[in-house]
Amino acid sequence: MRWGIVGGGTAGPAAALLLARAGHEVVLYERVENPLPVGAGILLQPTGLAVLRRLGLLQRVLARGERIERLSGHTAGGRMVLDLGYADFREGLHGLGIHRGALFAALWEAVGAEPGVEVRTGHTVEAREETPAGVVLRGLHSDQPFTSEPFDRVAIAGGARCGIRPPGARVTPYPWGALWFVAHENPRPGVLAQRYRDTRRMVGILPSGEGSVSVFWSLRADALEAWKAAGLDAWKREVAALMPEVPIHAVRTPEDVIFAPYFDVVSPTWHDGRTVWLGDAGHAMSPQLGQGANLALQDAAALADSPDLASYSRARTDQVRFYSFASRVLTPFFQSSLPILAPARDLVAGPLHAWGWYRRQMVASLVGVKTGFFREMAIPE
Repeated sequence: MRWGIVGGGTAGPAAALLLARAGHEVVLYERVENPLPVGAGILLQPTGLAVLRRLGLLQRVLARGERIERLSGHTAGGRMVLDLGYADFREGLHGLGIHRGALFAALWEAVGAEPGVEVRTGHTVEAREETPAGVVLRGLHSDQPFTSEPFDRVAIAGGARCGIRPPGARVTPYPWGALWFVAHENPRPGVLAQRYRDTRRMVGILPSGEGSVSVFWSLRADALEAWKAAGLDAWKREVAALMPEVPIHAVRTPEDVIFAPYFDVVSPTWHDGRTVWLGDAGHAMSPQLGQGANLALQDAAALADSPDLASYSRARTDQVRFYSFASRVLTPFFQSSLPILAPARDLVAGPLHAWGWYRRQMVASLVGVKTGFFREMAIPE
């Protein structure tokens, strides 16, 4: 078949590669004229790494990132809230902290070398139309309207801000987001470390490869302008007080810091006619569980393996629904204007780690294999 794919982030290029290698013709549309590798850190889980192995990109990505062995979370007073190791699930497992741009570069280099993929940059796709001849895409190219040739199938992978949604999708901006910056020193190798002051302050350090870390700081979206007006010095003192090992001196100007908003996207299905949705375009969620890029990669693999789009939606339902629900429930305990939730989190979460069943469920959730409260899938070899 001839596929049109909208979006050049994670799910789009991965799907383009897998579909082309399965014998399909693929046209990949990206709105940016000259896409460049940018972005702060993301955490790749064993499930996402398995898809990169299938793509033949694992070794390149491993060379650019840093193995993450543990997730550690403590209150400002030092009380343990989270302490999860990948080896607790299975010996030899690990996550990978990596700059989003490094993953982007690996995927785009592979797409550029794939004979079955045609890349069309500078194309902003704004609408799709199902016609008897196929699915037609419409939008702008260099500020001029364009209409594509008909495609047998279309995959929408335009990210959390995608303008084309599945029928019935509900898109809700989270009140909270995060400030990010990159520093070229690593105080906690192999550990994603977090500190919390009730539910309104969270800072974390994610080792991201090549000696660097990505640092994130919770912030309400409506407080961004006030943060800018207050200046850097007061904020830097607050960060240092909550987590002294943060290399906050790496921030010299406001331009060193970026703000990332979050979205919650819930869809009744991820296909409609001859169109399918992948990644955040269909199921964006809070990054609290660290699953966004991993679910996007798994979407691409499932699409390449599905005989039809309805089968794809069924194949993705259990895992995506679990993580969407879990992120919605857990996020307020870590990022919200409800500090009343913090005492229960701080008193209960740490001691529960000694309960084997609880620990197993938490580690399985981290690894990315949960498909329900009492179910999990195998990690692809």
